[in-house]
Amino acid sequence: MLEHLTKETFKEKVFNFEDNKDWKFEGDKPCLIDFYADWCQPCKMVAPILEELSKEYDGKINIYKVDTEDQQELAGMFGVKSIPSLLFVPMDGQPQMAQGALPKDSFQNAIKDVLMVSLEN
Repeated sequence: MLEHLTKETFKEKVFNFEDNKDWKFEGDKPCLIDFYADWCQPCKMVAPILEELSKEYDGKINIYKVDTEDQQELAGMFGVKSIPSLLFVPMDGQPQMAQGALPKDSFQNAIKDVLMVSLEN
């Protein structure tokens, strides 16, 4: 089950933007954040892929969802203008944003290349 983040849980699990100006990841494993809205058709196409990935990568990465209608401040912080927007957050280094309804293999490649996580290890 994917966890939905609010501003408060985002600050605990990803980045406390009220205390830090520079990026400082708060999580204990890399994560992927799906910025979505309930009315968005491409977001609905991505949702089951993210559910599958959360099972396949269980214990290796966290997958979170942010409702851009409900959490407009978070969406604004990352400059989310179109959805779905997906933020790949590695343990070290800067997060990277991807936009659009990506196929599953694109997610797997980004998880490997950006988050440095593969299913083999």
